[in-house]
Amino acid sequence: MTVKRKARHNYTQMTLSHLRALGRCVDKCEKWNAFAKPFGRREDLFEFIDIIALDPIQGIVAIQSTGPSGHAGHKRKIVACEYARLWLECGGKIELWSWRKLLVKRGGKAKRWQPRVEKITEESLKETHNA
Repeated sequence: MTVKRKARHNYTQMTLSHLRALGRCVDKCEKWNAFAKPFGRREDLFEFIDIIALDPIQGIVAIQSTGPSGHAGHKRKIVACEYARLWLECGGKIELWSWRKLLVKRGGKAKRWQPRVEKITEESLKETHNA
């Protein structure tokens, strides 16, 4: 009997393709460090950036992408990162993209992956630190 493994989604690739479809110039900046103990790990740029997007309207945007259950944890990670505040002070923008499957039409069965995009600002960093 063959057991089928559930397919995993690559949220970074989903974000890259969505941004490219919107006409943004994007590139992945996280990397795989095979020498990290014990089995290697993924490392983000400045400890919180998966993707850099060049947007003519917003400017340079740092994007962290995750799945449906990782939104709160990744937000805590960004807020705790000392480089996030510096990124915002230098004029950069930060967005947190979490992907989830939503119904296409109310009452229907068809679902489609949609991003939940949250902009992280200096005010949201202050609110979270004070709470």
